[in-house]
Amino acid sequence: MTTVEPSKPRRQLGLFDATMIVMGGIVGAGIFANPSEVAHRVHTPFLILGVWVLGGCIAMCGAFIWAELATRLPAAGGQYVYLREAYHPAVAFMYGWGLLLVTQTGGMAAVAVIFASYFRELTGTNWNDGAIAAVTLLTLTGINCLGARAGSNVQSGLMLLKIGAIAALVFIGFVVGHNSLKPEGVLGEPASFGVLKRIGAAIVPIAFAYGGWQTATFVAAEMRDARRDLSRGLLIGVGSVVALYLAVNLACLRVFGPAGLDATTTPASDLMRMALGQRGAQWIAIAITISTLGFLSQSMLTAPRVYYAMARDGLFFASVGKLFGKSGTPVVAIILQGLAALLIAISGTYGEILNFEVTVDFIFFGMTAAALLILRRRGIGSDAVIYRVPGHPFTTILFVLSCAAIVVSAVLASPRNSAIALCIMLAALPIYYFWTRFRRTAS
Repeated sequence: MTTVEPSKPRRQLGLFDATMIVMGGIVGAGIFANPSEVAHRVHTPFLILGVWVLGGCIAMCGAFIWAELATRLPAAGGQYVYLREAYHPAVAFMYGWGLLLVTQTGGMAAVAVIFASYFRELTGTNWNDGAIAAVTLLTLTGINCLGARAGSNVQSGLMLLKIGAIAALVFIGFVVGHNSLKPEGVLGEPASFGVLKRIGAAIVPIAFAYGGWQTATFVAAEMRDARRDLSRGLLIGVGSVVALYLAVNLACLRVFGPAGLDATTTPASDLMRMALGQRGAQWIAIAITISTLGFLSQSMLTAPRVYYAMARDGLFFASVGKLFGKSGTPVVAIILQGLAALLIAISGTYGEILNFEVTVDFIFFGMTAAALLILRRRGIGSDAVIYRVPGHPFTTILFVLSCAAIVVSAVLASPRNSAIALCIMLAALPIYYFWTRFRRTAS
C-alpha cells in the first residue's frame, strides 16, 4: 500500500498558535542573563531601561513590517520567500544557507547544551551534556515529525510555562526589591562618543534577546488564515515580549540597583536566591530549563519550513521538499534540522558561532525590511493586503538604518567573528550558482 504525498501543507494553526510561536521564537534563556550583560555596558537606570525600550521599539517596527509582508506573501518559508520575490533566488538561498549553518542550527545547538547542563544539575544524572542535548533534539524532532499541530501544542504549553515563570520572577523582584529607580544623572558622565559606543555595544545583546519573531512566518502555509492570524500574532507576540522584558529589567534594578546588576552574571538566579534561598535558585533553574526547551521546540517547528521551500524551488535536495502524512509535514526537512543541530551540539566545535548570529541575522533583517519597499513598488500581493505598516516608508527606512547600526556595532565589538560570519554567508553564492548549473545540466 503506497502513501500519497499531500500536495501542500495542511492549514491547522490559528491566532493563539501564531502568538505562542512568535513569543517562543524570541524568549529563550537570554532574558535570565542579558540584564546584567547590558548593565556591564551602560550604568544608569535611565540608560539601562532606555536601551531595552529602544530595542523593543526596533522589534515592534520589525513586527509591523513582517506583519505586512505576511499578508502579501503568506507562503511556506516566510522570510525566505520575501527575499526571493524582492531580490533574487540567490539572496534567498544565501539566507537559507546562513539559517542552516549559523543562525538557527548553531543557536539551537548552543541552547540544547544550556538545557543539558541545567537538566543534569536538577536531576543529578551522570550523562554528559552532549548526550542529553542529543536525546532532547531527537525527541523534539520526533514530535514535530507528527505534524505542525503536535509541534505547536508542545510549543504553546512550554510558552505558557515560560510566561508564568517570568511573571513570578517579576513579582518576587518587586516584592523584595528596595532600590530607588530615580536617576542620579541621566548618562552618569558627560556626553561623548564613548557613551554612544557603549550604548551601541549594549544594543547587541538586546538585539539578540529580541530576535526571533521572524521565524513564525516560516509556518505561514500551515496557518488557517495566514494574512489575518499571522499578522496579528506578530504584533501581539512581540508587544507582549517587550512588556515582559521591561518588567524583568525593572525588577532586577529594584533588587540590585545598577551597580549590583553590573556585578552579577546570573541576575535571575541571584534574585531568586536572595528572596527564597537555595530553593529559589532551584526554581529559577527549572524555569530556565523550560525556557530553553521551549526555544528548541519552536525552532524545530519553524526553521525546517525554509529548507522545504528551498527544495520546492529546486535549490535543495528534492527529498527535503516532500510532505508526508495527512498533516502534510516536511519530515525530511525536520530530520535534517534536528541532525544538523545534534552534530554541532555533540561536536564541541560550536564555540564562537553564537557571536556571529547578530551580524548575519541583522543583515537579513535589514534586507527583508527593504524588500517591503520593493514589493510595494512592484505591487506584489497588493490585492490581498489587509494590513499596512503605519508610517511607511519612514518607519521602514528607520528600521533598516537601525539594523545597519546594529551590524556596525556587532562588527566593532567582535571584528574577527563578524568577518568569519560574513565569509560563511557569502560562501553561499558560488554554491548557489554551482547548484543551479548542475540542475540545468541534469535536466
